[in-house]
Amino acid sequence: MQIHIEASDLPGRACGPETDFPGFANIHVGVQRKDRPGELLGLHPGDAPSAAWTLDCTATPTADGIEVSGPYVQNRLGGRFVYLSWGTVDDAGVFTMFRRAKLMFGDIGPDVLEAAARTGHLTGRLGLTDAKGQPLCARVRPPQITWSATDGT
Repeated sequence: MQIHIEASDLPGRACGPETDFPGFANIHVGVQRKDRPGELLGLHPGDAPSAAWTLDCTATPTADGIEVSGPYVQNRLGGRFVYLSWGTVDDAGVFTMFRRAKLMFGDIGPDVLEAAARTGHLTGRLGLTDAKGQPLCARVRPPQITWSATDGT
């Protein structure tokens, strides 16, 4: 199965400080590889008009529903998920993470996961700017993200 993450409304390349946010410049976002915070797929600048990632996964039917696994699927207590990692990129091209958004598979309806396992494609669509104009972080739940089974076109 492939997971397609389609993101819009990125917060910008720089975000100023807030009460709980120190502010950063040259912001980028990518998908974190499982258990490797420094390994990112598809790094996009924070001022891009949109960002998209395609993750190759395995969808396995179990007694509890569809279990999704793959190199970019994290597996911790509380369930499986994908991390979108936010960070800065310095002049040498080094990425330093400062926050993450967590896309939980437990928040996807079982009927949607089952249909995606059949079609081979699961698509998540979300905006990446929070209510304060900063990079979206923490657990991202519907309606902030919309999950659907798609045909891959």
